[in-house]
Amino acid sequence: MAPPTSFCKCTCFTNSTIIPLDDSPTTSGKPASNDADTSKSHHQRTCNDCTKQFCLDYHLPICQDAKETDVFTTCFQRDSAKDETVVFIFIFATGGLLIWAAVRPWVQKWRNQRATRDMYAPVGAQDNSQ
Repeated sequence: MAPPTSFCKCTCFTNSTIIPLDDSPTTSGKPASNDADTSKSHHQRTCNDCTKQFCLDYHLPICQDAKETDVFTTCFQRDSAKDETVVFIFIFATGGLLIWAAVRPWVQKWRNQRATRDMYAPVGAQDNSQ
């Protein structure tokens, strides 16, 4: 299973842009390259890299003339193992409830027949030894 994809949501003023935090280069905008950024670009980015400065370094049109106080960041992951687990549990629980709803009438009928049968003891089952 591939690791979950992380994204950095950069909000400048009231507008926001989502930037994938993967190693593939983007054509829409890439952080300004200087010596510090070059050494960082060789490692896979994580949510720790999703900072206000990261968003400002992208030179996004929505962040033009923005200061660090005007920028808000949020990091999130898509397709994480936790999300998949929640979805699978929901699907199995829903499927189980649908199956139970389908077989419940037969189960109740079988229980009623068994209860009626168990109310009577066979005549030969009495122990008359004294």
